[in-house]
Amino acid sequence: MKSALPLFALLLSGALHASGPATVDEALAQAKKAHQPVLIDFSAPWCYSCYFMATHVLNGKEWDALHRRAVIAEIDADSPDGNAWMKKLAVKALPAYVVLNEDGAELGRILAEQPREKFYPNLDSILAGASTLDDLKRKAATGSTEAIAGVLGSYQARGEGQAGLDWYAGLPPKVRDAAAKDPSITLWRDRLELARADKADDDAAVVEAAQRVLAGEIGCDRPYVVDQLLEAGEKLPKERRHAVLAPQKKPLDALLSQQVFVAKPSCADQRSSVIAAADLDKALGDTAAETAVLNRAVDDTRARLGDDLKKDRNAADNLRVYLARAGRNAELDALYPKLIAAYPDDYVYPYRYGKSLLDHDQPAQALPLLEQAAEKAYGVNRLAVATLRVKALKALHRQADAEQVVADVLEQNGRWFPEQVDKLKEALKS
Repeated sequence: MKSALPLFALLLSGALHASGPATVDEALAQAKKAHQPVLIDFSAPWCYSCYFMATHVLNGKEWDALHRRAVIAEIDADSPDGNAWMKKLAVKALPAYVVLNEDGAELGRILAEQPREKFYPNLDSILAGASTLDDLKRKAATGSTEAIAGVLGSYQARGEGQAGLDWYAGLPPKVRDAAAKDPSITLWRDRLELARADKADDDAAVVEAAQRVLAGEIGCDRPYVVDQLLEAGEKLPKERRHAVLAPQKKPLDALLSQQVFVAKPSCADQRSSVIAAADLDKALGDTAAETAVLNRAVDDTRARLGDDLKKDRNAADNLRVYLARAGRNAELDALYPKLIAAYPDDYVYPYRYGKSLLDHDQPAQALPLLEQAAEKAYGVNRLAVATLRVKALKALHRQADAEQVVADVLEQNGRWFPEQVDKLKEALKS
């Protein structure tokens, strides 16, 4: 499968980097004056993959050179502007890097953690091609296999499976018949079918499509598709589910050993690989293997961090997740105060620790942490923190205080994030 395509999209979904245009519209205005493309870097304080990218990829000579080739807009997904543009561009997960031309037409996107050895060549291909989706569609209609793959990849990256399949079905019959002989096109069509079935909540179709996709060469996307297969197959009869899942263990274990737990990982998202492997082992009833992969991840992460949680925030947050997934609660409770001390300037860890305590029916212990988080929260995360504060206050029979929290936050929030506002109001009523 070729990756040097102008619109090729790699799937998987407070600004973390230097200052630049504050909004996407400002970036587009700057780009129009300079006749340059715009790279939108969507990130958020809770996005562990974003910290990996900030620390390991979005720096050095390649990143410096990129600033001379494009206008870079580092957009907080929790801000009103970021939230609106994510919806407009159908960005479903972070981190996401979307390239627009100066007129706002999309040229391509890269999703999820990527090692720099993959990120910059693929970004170079997008910038060098400078072809919009409409350009690629015109080339595809003439029979260009690369253009067809580029269009299908673009639809798949957006999760628009049905639209992508409909577009492919509308190609001239001779072009479609020739393309069907290309294995890479077949794989893209399977992935679009998987996206279509997933969006339609058609579990049976997800199971069938995921198995076809997993039989192909999908590289570092394997854990994400295994997750889809696990979820869609939950209601299958036990023997049938085991038969569907068992063939996935060997390739996923190989990915961990050869591409994740190595000195220079080619799959950057260690967390997704580890959790998918643990979940797969659990579903297969292999408790020993489940424990072993989580212990391996904990040991590997601790070895890389040493005693310095500030060394790598991505790794530090992975440690939190591995301990939680392994049920090592005493170690997790000891880790949380250290994470709060290591990263005192945002709301994330007081919020997470408070949520953990609240989930374990300790509202009195959770409330001070949630109040600490509230002092630093903003945008959509202000509403998330407030929702937990309301739950803690209600558990402590402090209804009037809960009502005041809601009133204050709604006054601060204005008209933004209506879905989260509804959840906050519901928490007050429940």
